[in-house]
Order: sequence, then structure tokens, then C-alpha cells
Amino acid sequence: MTLPRRSEPFSASILQKIKESLDQLNDKMEVMIELSKHRGQNALSQDGLPDVLDVMTLLSLPDHLRKTAVTLCKLEQATADKVAEQTKRARAVESGYLNQLVLMGYVKKERRGRKAFFFIERENEEKEAKKVWAK
Repeated sequence: MTLPRRSEPFSASILQKIKESLDQLNDKMEVMIELSKHRGQNALSQDGLPDVLDVMTLLSLPDHLRKTAVTLCKLEQATADKVAEQTKRARAVESGYLNQLVLMGYVKKERRGRKAFFFIERENEEKEAKKVWAK
């Protein structure tokens, strides 16, 4: 038995929505996998999550900002040019996204000459630096 023609576009739209949802879930899983790969690095605190950008924070970000944030986590410190190389997006686009993350408080920005460097400030690194300077 075949379905009437009227339901075909309806079924296709449902399947398309399901596919989009699965693609979004796949993207989020990739973020979690990337974060788990970095567990042995300084980017993570004692509980295994980044000090500022934990998994739940990353998952709550829009996809475009999440991609930029994860790339910056991998690079640890970078200019918009370096992030753009990794994400395959325009430098101006990445600069805008990085500045949005700065405004949101997830990323820090430091000017060195004419270049702006973006990085994720780690609470543990701050504490260690304060201990060193206190001595």
C-alpha cells in the first residue's frame, strides 16, 4: 500500500528535521570527544573540565561560537588569523566571534603591538602565578 501524494512532502520535512537534529547531536558529541582528548593537558582542572568553558557551557553556546571556542581551547592562545586557519572561516568572522566570547566573559583578549591575542584564562594558572609573585 502506498501513501497518498499529499503526505510525501510532509514525511520529507519530518525526515529533514530528524536529520538536522541528529547532525546537531553529532556536532555536540564531537565537542565532548575533543574535550576528553585534552584531559591530560593543563587546559583542564582537577575535575577534568576546563576552568571557564566546561562541557555544559560549550553545549549551551550557539554552534558558530562553540566551534570558535573549541578551536581556541586547542590552540590555547591565538590571533583571529590562526583561529580562522583552523575553522576555515574568514578572519573577520572569527574576530567577531572571538570578541563576542570576550564580551560574554569566556575569553580574554590581550594586545601585543598591532596584534590581538585571544586566550582562555585558567583559574589554576592564575592561582599559580599569584603564588609565585607572593614569594
